[in-house]
Amino acid sequence: MSKVKAGIITFLGTNCEQDTMRACELFGWDTEFIWQNDIIKKTYDIIFLPGGFSYGDHISSGRIAKLSPAVKSLPIGKSLIVGICNGFQILCEAKMLSGALTCNENLKFISKVVPLEFLGEIIHIPIAHHQGNYTYSEGRLGENEEVILRYTENINGSDDYIAGIYNRKTKIIGIMPHPERAVFEELGLTDGRKIFEFIENEI
Repeated sequence: MSKVKAGIITFLGTNCEQDTMRACELFGWDTEFIWQNDIIKKTYDIIFLPGGFSYGDHISSGRIAKLSPAVKSLPIGKSLIVGICNGFQILCEAKMLSGALTCNENLKFISKVVPLEFLGEIIHIPIAHHQGNYTYSEGRLGENEEVILRYTENINGSDDYIAGIYNRKTKIIGIMPHPERAVFEELGLTDGRKIFEFIENEI
């Protein structure tokens, strides 16, 4: 089997690109960064939109980043596209996933490890967001979308406890928790590996 090729889009304000790259390299993937102003021409198996604060979250999280050449040239339906935290916000702002990420119900930034339901089991992964409250578009998910990750308790007010969704037709995943921060034993958390294993199996 050929080595997985992964690209990581970085924006002004991105701060999780190195963590994401290290996690990809742990799985033996051939990984490189893609700058926000680059038009994507190479072929990737997976493209990540990592966490952080693209453009300082000016106006609203992801609203400026969605206009970047890199986002506009995403190979929809070809590469698996994975938005983590700010990346999820960007994908929703760009209407590549339905719904919206709004301010947490308590209006505070939340940063802690939380239990989540993933593929029928409970895993523990960090969250770090202010606008992580997922709100349905017209009260439901979009066509071909499914919930793949849920909070076990409604930590931020998200509809139906949603922490991550997946459109299998367009091959786009959006999740708020940070699996890249939970893959190394020295950090005391390894449940994030299960997310990366799932991603690899979806290529």
